[in-house]
Amino acid sequence: MTELRQRAVREPDAPPEDKESESEAKVDGETASDSESRAEAAPLSTSADDTPEVLNRALSNLSSRWKNWWVRGILTLAMIAFFFIIIYLGPMVLMIIVMCVQIKCFHEIITIGYNVYHSYDLPWFRTLSWYFLLCVNYFFYGETVTDYFFTLVQREEPLRILRFCMFVLSLVKKHYRLQFYMFGWTHVTLLIVVTQSHLVIHNLFEGMIWFIVPISCVICNDIMAYMFGFFFGRTPLIKLSPKKTWEGFIGGFFATVVFGLLLSYVMSGYRCFVCPVEYNNDTNSFTVDCEPSDLFRLQEYSIPEVIQSVIGLTTVWMYPFQIHSIALSTFASLIGPFGGFFASGFKRAFKIKDFANTIPGHGGIMDRFDCQYLMATFVNVYIASFIRGPNPSKLIQQFLTLRPDQQLHIFNTLRSHLADKGMLTAATEDE
Repeated sequence: MTELRQRAVREPDAPPEDKESESEAKVDGETASDSESRAEAAPLSTSADDTPEVLNRALSNLSSRWKNWWVRGILTLAMIAFFFIIIYLGPMVLMIIVMCVQIKCFHEIITIGYNVYHSYDLPWFRTLSWYFLLCVNYFFYGETVTDYFFTLVQREEPLRILRFCMFVLSLVKKHYRLQFYMFGWTHVTLLIVVTQSHLVIHNLFEGMIWFIVPISCVICNDIMAYMFGFFFGRTPLIKLSPKKTWEGFIGGFFATVVFGLLLSYVMSGYRCFVCPVEYNNDTNSFTVDCEPSDLFRLQEYSIPEVIQSVIGLTTVWMYPFQIHSIALSTFASLIGPFGGFFASGFKRAFKIKDFANTIPGHGGIMDRFDCQYLMATFVNVYIASFIRGPNPSKLIQQFLTLRPDQQLHIFNTLRSHLADKGMLTAATEDE
């Protein structure tokens, strides 16, 4: 009786339930709320020192602070060199790398969920998680393939219904709540990782420069903020990341803006970077050759009078894209770090240092790409709002997929429209 009264006080609004419903709320002898409390109280296993033995021996005489500085620096240079190599290999390799990064990030986040909720024993759930990843990738990347390359039957609804049915069939008594926890965890992970990766690919197709400059700005800001913070940092920036300082934040901002202007100036002069990526059916390869738009042609700009007196110039020649690069680098240095802060809060919530120990001195792949995903969303919205216009190549590809009678109808409609404007007659006379 005492236990029943205590239960009524704790759950005044809960309807009476039978013993089966009580057992459903338990997982392996403990309630789901106990499991949540234990997940919050008990930290996940922290990664051991994953520094290569060669570096450990070479840096053994340094303090831990300087040892970490050298390890991060050496691995950063290695990753930058790898970044240059994949850029040289072209768009196809870049897309494959983005896909591999996406899969690894998904694996790192979903593994944390398995550890937190002790859900390794849930039947088929690990398989279902990867099946969800496959379905979502089919939907997003299938759309990209359809738009840019060739016609593909693109219907994701049957897969979506099937994975819903498979999840319902996998529900097991005594594990209901944990299974729904992991169901939500999986789909939030898909939203963060797959959606943003899809936007990265979209940005790439607008031109390599829209892929390289934003990513490079985030990398530059990360490096310069670390450098300024390491040597000059005194004032803490945010409690979620105690090592972040205002000095690093501000120094990284100015360095990133200057870097973005210089990088965009260099890249704007090369067609291979500024032309949209298109698929050539004749050569079965990607092409990036085109006539550069006005965005990538040098133009003369007047300098404000306040600055004229300082630098002694009245005009300056710039690519219009450099002005856009200021917006990109500003976002990368002021708003982009909040992706890292979000990741820091996530890791602190589950008492882990890094998402994984894939890269010595840096953590997991997700630790390096937390800001990149936020940047990809901004770049995609920026292009759609201020840059992108109608794409004739895409319209022609879609036109060719129609039935002959539909193509003929569009042709007659377009011919009548051009004739009404007098453009068709002028074009005929020129011929």
